[in-house]
Amino acid sequence: MKRCEWAGPEQIYKDYHDTEWGVPEYNSRALWEKLILDGFQAGLSWITILKKRDNFRAAFEGFDPNVIAGWGEEDVLRLLDNEGIIRHRGKIEATINNARAWQKIEQREGFDTFMWRYVDGVPLLNTWPTQADVPPKTALSEQISRDLKKEGFKFVGPTIVYAWMEACGLINDHLVTCPQRNECAAMALKI
Repeated sequence: MKRCEWAGPEQIYKDYHDTEWGVPEYNSRALWEKLILDGFQAGLSWITILKKRDNFRAAFEGFDPNVIAGWGEEDVLRLLDNEGIIRHRGKIEATINNARAWQKIEQREGFDTFMWRYVDGVPLLNTWPTQADVPPKTALSEQISRDLKKEGFKFVGPTIVYAWMEACGLINDHLVTCPQRNECAAMALKI
């Protein structure tokens, strides 16, 4: 058994793969944080985000959407000056916008409930033999992307959504040769 091919040689990548990626996430705030980080990753490699994740968490107040929803232009400018994060005005403004969209869903039904209903509360378990077999997006990620956009979210295209679904364990895309595949499958709860 060997870990998924994308988990390159750097220890931070291996640790992320072995302890976080694909583990079912059921916390509304944590699901939102990971969606935001996947949005910041657009056009970049995930290792870049992973190395800056602690800086992001500090800059974005622990990714508390209830705090971020109240931010404005002064906060955007402060973040644009922060060399520890990805300084992209559109992505920063989208984060503030997405915090407000998250609040509406959270109040209405819970962001966790909203997201997990797409897989009937149980992670989808794929059987990919190689990394080349894993798609960058699916019909389901396209549907979720459309639905999130209807709710007011930005930077949630179908490729971002698919990567987020993998990271949060809504889809178990660990390769069949990866020992984490069965470990993540065993962590799934029916919600």
